[in-house]
Order: sequence, then C-alpha cells, then structure tokens
Amino acid sequence: MPRPITAVIHSQSLQHNLNVARTKMPNSQVYAVVKANAYGHGIERVYQAFKSADGFALLDLAEAKRIRALGWIGPVLLLEGIFSEQDLFDCHELGLSFSIHSEYQLEWLARFPLEAQFDVYLKMNSGMNRLGFRPEQYRQVWQQLSSLPQVQRLTHMMHFSDADGERFGREGIAHQCQLFDAITHDLPGARSVSNSAAILRHEQLQSDVIRSGIMLYGSSPDYPSHSIQDWDLQPAMSLRSELIAIQQLKAGDSVGYGSKFIAESDMRVGIVACGYADGYQRITATGTPILVDGQRSSLVGRVSMDMLAVDLSHLPNAQVGSEVVLWGTSKQGAVLSIDEVAAGSGTIGYELMCAVTARVNFIQD
Repeated sequence: MPRPITAVIHSQSLQHNLNVARTKMPNSQVYAVVKANAYGHGIERVYQAFKSADGFALLDLAEAKRIRALGWIGPVLLLEGIFSEQDLFDCHELGLSFSIHSEYQLEWLARFPLEAQFDVYLKMNSGMNRLGFRPEQYRQVWQQLSSLPQVQRLTHMMHFSDADGERFGREGIAHQCQLFDAITHDLPGARSVSNSAAILRHEQLQSDVIRSGIMLYGSSPDYPSHSIQDWDLQPAMSLRSELIAIQQLKAGDSVGYGSKFIAESDMRVGIVACGYADGYQRITATGTPILVDGQRSSLVGRVSMDMLAVDLSHLPNAQVGSEVVLWGTSKQGAVLSIDEVAAGSGTIGYELMCAVTARVNFIQD
C-alpha cells in the first residue's frame, strides 16, 4: 500500500472562499490568483472551483497555457508581465493581458509587428519598491501607452506593501492610496489595487479588478491579527497522515535527532509518516499543534526527513492507523489552520502550502 500521507484539496472550500471575496467587494471583477501552481494546490485541481471567477491572474506563460488548455476563454492576467519580446507573440495567440512595469517592456510592446490590441495593466511603484514606474514617471508612460496601436485598454495597477497591518505606526495603505489617487485621478481607465489583505480589511476601496490570492486557499493574510474563522474562510488543503508507531517513554528519555526533547515524566508518543521531505518544515518547534483523530495535540522533538513525533499522553485511544492532520480539516470536522502551524516554524501559510513536495499524493474531495 502507498505511504499514508495525502494532501486533500477541498473544492467546496475553494468555491466558498471565492464567494467571500465576491461578497466583500460585490462591485468588482474578481480574479482568482493561481500563481505558483495555485499556491501549491495545483492549477488543474482548483480550476473547476474557480470557473465562476471573472478572470485568472498568474505569473508566466506556462501557467497561462495550462489555464487555456483547461478550456478557459475569459481574461488571463500575467502579473509580472512579459519576460522577453517573444512573449508578446504568445500573448497575442492566447489572448492574454499583462502588466507593464518597466521601460524595456514598453519598448518591446512598441515594436510588436502584428496587429494586436492588448489589454495592458500599467503598474505604479507606489511604495512597494519591487516593480512599477515611479509616480513621477507614471503619467508620461500612460501617455506613451495610450498612443500605441497595440494597446486596446489600459488599467491602472499597484500593489500594497502593508495592507495586512500598519506602516510606521499608521494605517498600512494610506500612503500608497494617497499617492496612487493623486497621480491617476483624472486618467481614464479601470483600477486594480486590492490583494487578499485589502479585500478583507479595506473593502471600501475602489478596485475595479480585485486580485484574490491567499484568501482563496484558506489562509488569513493578516494572521495572527485575524484568523480564518474571523474572515469566514475555510481550509482548501488538508495535509493528512497516520500514526505508524507508538513509543512509551520514561522520564528522561529523548525524542528525535539531537535529543531536543526530553520527557519530564512517563509519556506516550506517536510517530507520524510525515517529514521535511514532504514539506513539513524541519525547524518547526516542539508544541506546534497537530490533530490526532480530530483532537489537538502537539509536535515533540525535531522533525526528520520522513517522520515526526506527536504527544499522545492525553489521547489514550490513539493507535497505529489513527488519522493525523498536520494542517487543514480532519475527517471528524476539526480545523487546524495552516497559519497556526506556520507560526510554529516562524513562517506564513503561503510557504507551507507551496512547499508540499511531489512525493505527497494529492486527492480531491
């Protein structure tokens, strides 16, 4: 039989989370962000659940081709735009929208020789300082793009750096909103500003196209300020395994490499078929929550490549074969958010869901 670890993708939860985004900003077009292979869930596995979206946003042509191969004929947005002049031929053939965030992309577009009318998202660097034209350049670039025969429609675009919290002790989005509004207030065109954190925390914003990403997959973008329950989100992935052995420890016994955990008293420990080669991080701390048969317990000792240990002292009925949920929803309906687990290794839910490895079997419910 196969090793007892699976990543279960919950289609109904994906649909539910998409509906939360639409409910939060009902006057906006809702794009489902499926970059990084749908945040590790698999583009092909989430597609049916997201077909009610107004569009898809992703990173590169390979992902765009996968969406088109599934039968999607609606809008597809390349968030980082084109990476070479040749990419424009693929965008033309596949009917893709793309961002323009730099001079070299602008030059490539101006040289494109075929008859084409692209939908272009012009990106402003309003303070994130990754991609985009600086505010003092933005209007000139907008004028240049507006004059190109290759451009059919222009959408104003920016990305919040602090929509999930504060910046320098004040509301995280205020400085960027003010700058973006000042530059674009009299320029025609739709706006796309809201990511997941802004959709949930700042629903009063005008964002004609919203880019719902991490919220779709059941992770809170501003954890621990808000949990997924606060935002009415549901886990879209459950990483489930089983107990494969049980050890009876005496006081003073250690668990795992480096003897990082020493039993203070006699205790019962379960061994789980999951390790860092499956995507559960090696640096995850003792005490990080785990579900066993739907009941909360915790990790003990250092995570190995293929196994980890869980405290069974308060779970006398747990046996070899008992269900273990590393994050997500148990068969009994108990929920362990990926955000809470990620906190145990000092990271965020995004990283865990994207890091589940190829040896884990994915299934859909």
